[in-house]
Amino acid sequence: MNNIQHIRLSLKNFHCDCCHRLLRLSVQNQKFKVKNIYENQVEISFNPTVIKFGEIKKFFEELGFPPLQSKDLELLEKLKIAIHELIFEMNNADSIIQKSEYLVAKTGVSFGSLSKLFSQYENCTLERYIIKQKIEKIKSMILEDEYTLSEIAYLMDYSSVHYLSNLFKKETGYTFTEFKNKYIE
Repeated sequence: MNNIQHIRLSLKNFHCDCCHRLLRLSVQNQKFKVKNIYENQVEISFNPTVIKFGEIKKFFEELGFPPLQSKDLELLEKLKIAIHELIFEMNNADSIIQKSEYLVAKTGVSFGSLSKLFSQYENCTLERYIIKQKIEKIKSMILEDEYTLSEIAYLMDYSSVHYLSNLFKKETGYTFTEFKNKYIE
């Protein structure tokens, strides 16, 4: 008798190719199979007489990708994926208005509703989260040493190096030079 169940789970923190590769490596010796991976979702198959769903859930939680329990949380993850795409993959230098249009198109929800939902579940506003993500991208650009500070400011949609340097110092506690010296040495 074929008792195999197929389930699609939406996972938290499951945003990038690195996460997908980590899961594929980690699941190799498990009693369930990963059939497909889509953005923040994974399709699995398992035999409930061999492994219980609670064990599978615990596996994902320990890996840092807990299954999402509500439609709101699934939408929040979809939003985070779209932000990640904008900042880390597309290197989008458009204004926040165009970024908001992209986020609305990716989620199918108004920017106001996204912003409200984000604030409801996270400890910061959506706009603040975007700034934090941009700072993370800027850190990596500084360490890669591929662009001048003027180019970084332009690529990350800041009006000037001066504005960006003040923001960077405020967010990280370091000047560009201090940050670079601390992490390159």
